[in-house]
Amino acid sequence: MKILVVEDEVQLADTLAEILKRNKYNVDTVFDGDDGLEYARTGIYDCILLDIMLPVRSGTEIVQILRQEKNATPIMLLTAKSEVEDKIHGLDCGADDYLTKPFSTGELLARIRALTRRKGEVEVDCLHFAELQLNRQTYDLIQGENRMKLSLKEYQIMEMLLSNPEQIIPKERFIEKIWGYESDVEYNNIEVYISFLRKKLTAIHSTVQIRTARGIGYFLEKKA
Repeated sequence: MKILVVEDEVQLADTLAEILKRNKYNVDTVFDGDDGLEYARTGIYDCILLDIMLPVRSGTEIVQILRQEKNATPIMLLTAKSEVEDKIHGLDCGADDYLTKPFSTGELLARIRALTRRKGEVEVDCLHFAELQLNRQTYDLIQGENRMKLSLKEYQIMEMLLSNPEQIIPKERFIEKIWGYESDVEYNNIEVYISFLRKKLTAIHSTVQIRTARGIGYFLEKKA
């Protein structure tokens, strides 16, 4: 799961990023409103943490623009302001939640979990496709009685594939989602991890395989 942090206090932004990474989120951080809007428009994020008081462009302005553009990414506004009117204004602009600084780590993570369960999509401990399972807590890839532990990058790639079974996911999408919007990772990095995953699928005698859409990306398919 990928989160965008837009916060002009660099120390706070770095702290938030570290907390989120420790809790298995992928994180991008930017420090002003223009960059925040540019990153948010990519549509690659599952949630946006957005400070209201930003250089160049305010957080509420960013929310208004994104909603006008039909961008439905869940947004939580962060601010030192505690007045009821500020909360109402932020929510009326289209934000989904509002958290006043300072806040506890536990509350922040709980609110993110709540936001990413929007539209009734409750996150479960395991993803399934055919008889293949991916345990989100242990990073185990499971087929019947057989299981194989995945590395972080292997897990992130398999999570994307299992969340979109039989749909082609472009290589660019993997890079943006896992390595970051401005990453200089080459396509062969993806190919290496796909090779690792194929070997692990074979090792657990999986009935699911990773297929290549030549020149585009990868998708999961049940074996004939």
